[in-house]
Amino acid sequence: MRTLIGFCCLLISGVNVHAQAASNSPANSPASPKAALRLAQEGHCKEALPALKKGLASAAKDDHRDLAMAGVRCAMFMNQPESALEFLRVLEREFPSDPDTLYLLVHTYSDLSTHAAAELATKHGNTYQARELNAEALESQGKWQEAEKEYKTILEANPKAVGIHFRLGRLLLSAPNPPADMAEQAKREFEAELAVDPTNAGAEYVLGELAKTANSYDDAIQHFSKATKLDPSFAAAYLGIGTSLVAQKKFAEAVTPLETAVKLQPANPAGHYNLATAYSRTGRKADADREFAIHNEMMQRSGGASAPVQQPQ
Repeated sequence: MRTLIGFCCLLISGVNVHAQAASNSPANSPASPKAALRLAQEGHCKEALPALKKGLASAAKDDHRDLAMAGVRCAMFMNQPESALEFLRVLEREFPSDPDTLYLLVHTYSDLSTHAAAELATKHGNTYQARELNAEALESQGKWQEAEKEYKTILEANPKAVGIHFRLGRLLLSAPNPPADMAEQAKREFEAELAVDPTNAGAEYVLGELAKTANSYDDAIQHFSKATKLDPSFAAAYLGIGTSLVAQKKFAEAVTPLETAVKLQPANPAGHYNLATAYSRTGRKADADREFAIHNEMMQRSGGASAPVQQPQ
């Protein structure tokens, strides 16, 4: 994993600059944008940083990109993350789609994250925040048992730590070779999370999915509905309500939550298919045909199979 200094040295060393003789022209005055940029390119970051900030205030907008990029690199090299973020905000605001900008954003935020994680581990290694970060890293590496141990250690020290039961439940559902009672164990973790944090819409949603998988559709609808109350933009929860109602053949009731799901997440083919089914079974043929056509087009683009058109019953 690269250090901040290593990353910034790499960026700066990649610039091939030929030093020019100093002159008294405005372009070579220490505060001029061109002089500031040249200082940065030559590696004189201590002198360049204040000059780059002044240069941004006086330079034409076309020059802002190069000045801000140089500012990010120098700020990271000087271990001044706040200054780096100031320059990054200029790039994000003025050049949001530029590929060089996006590349620099990825690496800079990554290095800032790495630096913060290292500082947390060094200065506060025994805190639950440091343990949680370590558990997340273990989980991302597929080290399920080690991650589970870390999460449980956190709960032993702080039983009311928010988010930990949720992560344990998610871990149970994600890990390979789960135990036979995996669903029941996960359910207990998500319920424990809600006891600590009743506002966790994600926990309600997963409980809904577990209930739906067990064909307990009334319980599923109850959990999905709570999730939508906690987070009105939770498209998957509306879809969960709709699919549970479709499974119960309550097609008329399913229309409204499915319409909401499609509105919130129009790129999800499952929403269009289930809405088409609900329309078809309630006699709304034109609407059903439209939704089936959207679904089939999405599936064809992704290489999936088209769905058969449902007939009203």
